[in-house]
Amino acid sequence: MKLKNSYFYTIREDVKDEDSRSGNLLVRSGMIKKTSAGVYMFLPLGLKTLEKIKSIVKEEMDRAGAQELLMPSLIPSEVYATCGRLEAFGNSMFHLNDRSMHEMVLGPTHEELFTIAAKSMVKSYKNLPFTIYQMADKFRDEARPRYGLIRVKEFIMKDAYSFDRNEESLNESYMKMYNAYKRIFDRMDIDYKIVKADTGAMGGSLSEEFQAVTDIGEDILVLCDKCDYASNMEVSEFKVEETPEAKQQLELVETPNASSIEEVSEFLGLDVKKTVKAMLMNVSGELVVFFIRGDRELNESKVCKLFKVSEINFADDALIATSNACPGYTGPIDLNAKIVVDEEVLKMKNFCVGANKHGFHYINANVSDFKYDIAANISTVVEGDTCPHCNGKLYFKKGIEIGNTFKLGTKYAEKLGLTYLDEENQENVVTMGCYGIGVGRILASVVEQNNDDHGLILPMNIAPYNVAIVLINVNDEEQNKYANELHDRLETLGIEVLLDDRDERAGVKFNDMDLIGIPLRITIGKKFTDGYVEVKNRRSGESEDISINDLVDYISKRVEEEMN
Repeated sequence: MKLKNSYFYTIREDVKDEDSRSGNLLVRSGMIKKTSAGVYMFLPLGLKTLEKIKSIVKEEMDRAGAQELLMPSLIPSEVYATCGRLEAFGNSMFHLNDRSMHEMVLGPTHEELFTIAAKSMVKSYKNLPFTIYQMADKFRDEARPRYGLIRVKEFIMKDAYSFDRNEESLNESYMKMYNAYKRIFDRMDIDYKIVKADTGAMGGSLSEEFQAVTDIGEDILVLCDKCDYASNMEVSEFKVEETPEAKQQLELVETPNASSIEEVSEFLGLDVKKTVKAMLMNVSGELVVFFIRGDRELNESKVCKLFKVSEINFADDALIATSNACPGYTGPIDLNAKIVVDEEVLKMKNFCVGANKHGFHYINANVSDFKYDIAANISTVVEGDTCPHCNGKLYFKKGIEIGNTFKLGTKYAEKLGLTYLDEENQENVVTMGCYGIGVGRILASVVEQNNDDHGLILPMNIAPYNVAIVLINVNDEEQNKYANELHDRLETLGIEVLLDDRDERAGVKFNDMDLIGIPLRITIGKKFTDGYVEVKNRRSGESEDISINDLVDYISKRVEEEMN
């Protein structure tokens, strides 16, 4: 492409309303433009890059045996009501009515429609297994769109669904997609981690996330310094060691004006790790009291999964009044409410808890001193905790979720009647898997991981152009002729070339090519009369003079090396 008379612009200064490095650089480079909060247009350079990302995704999906189709974005709301997901998505789903006043939604995800599509074909075990996928727009009314393309209201997702006879067959389909995802992200040279995650509104028995490691990431990744343990903070576990000490006699002590864990610890001269605090919560209208170590935080995701609810809230005074709990002094001993104890508390000894009496606590309490309804892993991991798989220490990184895989099981198939007849002519429910990739998030992640003070540094296989030719003197007929011939020659070899033939100063052209992240830059300038041009590598910053006689072979080799 030749820049003169083309749609191309860049912005010199940082953009005020972009709160991420990637969002700022993509807007400045003229790749995207915000139209409203969480909604962007993809301009020519941005679309070209996006299409290259989509092409890599498509190649690996097809290679894994999946077939592509396209689902509508405008969907009758009753489709989601069947599986109870109108409530699950809540305010994040866009609603509208058609002229006949039929309630419609803009699809946030397409499990139901894919299941309905599968029903059209699946009759017998002979029709299984298979995987189908699409790359299409999704719509979610995010409460706080932010970070450029990372959290938006409209986005392109590649979503795939596998259909199998049983869990054993699903495992095979799942691993095909799992490995396809690794190839996709490896090809784009993304630094990523695969972590266990919460299944959330999707449901199912397993969820794994492919997380691009970046400082701007919204998710906290929990990693081990000795083994390959990797998990999302929402579901991360840690190893709990039993306290090696003998049980002491339970004792009621007065703790006047000490209602917080910090105040109690200071008043009694106790390490906060020797205390257990109470969290009084409203779970589906019922008072549930959760007990965790004093310095821990309650993990809401784990609790929601435990009780199979989408949210929990703090209990109000009316709900607390249904028990003998005493805010600031609540403990599990003789408490007449549902009690959930963190697994870590089970291994603690001689700890301090509230006495359900204002101004009093128990010290030297042990699990044997009270009854509980549920024991579960309900607290949040902290850095330095022991890895659940080895004796390594856990540490945190931030990540952007760019892909996820789910073992959905039979949740959607059961509700939508997707069944098949086996060899014995017996009816069975189809087992499903789900696999998503955020295409725009990939672009944002690549930019977050590949940039400098001058702009983008894009990998060769997703950069909008492989090579930029910068013509310094557009009025020099000989240089102009050579630049155009070189442009055409490289294009015939399948190399994508951008010729900057604008009548601009050299510094402007250099800055623009750096900003948009073209991997190789050829400068046709003063050394041309001696038969040389300068070739600069965007990533390394290294430049070298190459003879015009060797240039085409040199560029072809460099492009091929970086593409592979």
